Amino acid sequence: MSLSLKPQHLKRYKDIAMLFLKYGHADMVHQFGLRAALNDEDLTSGQTSPPEELANDLEAMGPTFVKLGQILSSRADLLPQVYLDALSRLQDKVKPFSYEEVESIVTSELGVRISKAFLNFTREPEAAASLGQVHRATLRDGRQVVVKVQRPTIRQQIAQDLEVLEEITTFFEDHTEMGRRYQFAKIFEEFQKTLISELDYTREAANLTAIGENLKEFERIVIPAPVSGYSSRAVLTMDFIPGKKITQIEPLERMEIEGGALADELFKAYLKQVLVDGLFHADPHPGNVFLMDDRRLALLDLGMVGRTTPKMQEKLVKVLIAISEGQGDEAVTLVIDMSETTSYFEEPEFRRKISALVAEQQDNTLEKIDVGQILLEVGRSAGEHGLFVPIELTMLGKTLLQLDQIGRGLDDKFNPNAAIRQHVSEILNRRLQKDVTPGALLNSILEIKDFVSGLPRRVNKILDTVGNSEFEVKVRSPDTNLLLEGFQKIANRITTGLILAALIIGAALLMQVRTTFVIFGYPGFAMLCFLAAAGGGFWLVLSIAFADQKSKKRQRKNN
Repeated sequence: MSLSLKPQHLKRYKDIAMLFLKYGHADMVHQFGLRAALNDEDLTSGQTSPPEELANDLEAMGPTFVKLGQILSSRADLLPQVYLDALSRLQDKVKPFSYEEVESIVTSELGVRISKAFLNFTREPEAAASLGQVHRATLRDGRQVVVKVQRPTIRQQIAQDLEVLEEITTFFEDHTEMGRRYQFAKIFEEFQKTLISELDYTREAANLTAIGENLKEFERIVIPAPVSGYSSRAVLTMDFIPGKKITQIEPLERMEIEGGALADELFKAYLKQVLVDGLFHADPHPGNVFLMDDRRLALLDLGMVGRTTPKMQEKLVKVLIAISEGQGDEAVTLVIDMSETTSYFEEPEFRRKISALVAEQQDNTLEKIDVGQILLEVGRSAGEHGLFVPIELTMLGKTLLQLDQIGRGLDDKFNPNAAIRQHVSEILNRRLQKDVTPGALLNSILEIKDFVSGLPRRVNKILDTVGNSEFEVKVRSPDTNLLLEGFQKIANRITTGLILAALIIGAALLMQVRTTFVIFGYPGFAMLCFLAAAGGGFWLVLSIAFADQKSKKRQRKNN
């Protein structure tokens, strides 16, 4: 069975198929049902490209695939490390669109001409990315800002690409074991949600405000504030941040700043975002972190954020503590508890591999444990052994890995694992303080009151039941009928086997009795018993084989 290719998307089908061919995965073309999009020359032309070129190819395919590459860069369970390294260097840079289009979009979105809304507005963009580009501007009150303008027709292009990707992933999950094993539909759903969210600049403005409020206690960390009334779904106006990317800091300049203190505060701020606030900047690569002229750090591009629930925060805290302390067995237990297991989950092998990984890191001293890398390795190993770890775990691993790069860019002696261990106790205290609120205390008091007031009545009821010999223990099992049916089948097979054995033994004894009724020269009754036993045995073997085959098909369908 192959994918039903829609004519209007044929070019995009071919682009995706050629991407698989280029990197030596011709089998994926057939598994994804993309063979019909290619001709024979496509299948035989070209040479396998090195993984390092994958980022360039995704950039050439457009914004949807740039964002897909950014999402996949944190999925160590799906891609080998060499591809993850290539995608981590993905640069979201494309050719800018014209100022006339910028002017038209801003006017349409804000309801006022650029000349009326801004004192000045640069015609040339400061930067151009796949979803939009950024221009410097000055408000009428003299406030320096940057204006992020979404590309024209970008929504239609992304909608078409998402339709193609949804068709492919759905087909792959429905018709291949690999698609079901790695839950491609869930991965696509998460990617679609993230991309649609990034297309709405009002959400990014809300992220800037929320994270800025959460991090206001950190004096060295700055979040640009959005400008109310100058932002919409396709236009985002925010404070201008004077400074440069971390990657542009010169060695001599690095000696003049307090790099260690900046990196430490950055780690602390991210741990608070993930483990206390539940809302964090999910893409802190070096290009999104600026060193400001006043020697503070600014976090930019908050379109991609992650969210963690209170329960998930507690689990992530425990995992971080276990790994940073080199407790491999405890870390594995916590990861399994927070993940979704499958029928083919290989728990012993998974435990052995992760415990060995943490132990190997511990042999290099605790200070050298790379927590972010270990979390990504946990994700990769989980996918190989039939365990679905939460997306929050892999996002945290990618975030810590990127922060490690930033920290070492600020101070080559910075120790991220020491920063995690140093701040984790404070994070736990913050979590406790967050949970101990007047409302939570009042709710606990009311629950205690209900328990205490109802306790005497419940105790009396239990004692009366015991005294009247009415105490019963009821066990509910939803699979009782299934178990009884299974036992009945086993009993039937055993009984049938005993009857067949009795026929064979009886036939052997009757062979010694001479009668006038014979078959093939042997006593007739003995031969009838032998034939009945042979027929019954043949039927029993066939029924067992048929039942086992039916059971296997049912299991495959359920998986």
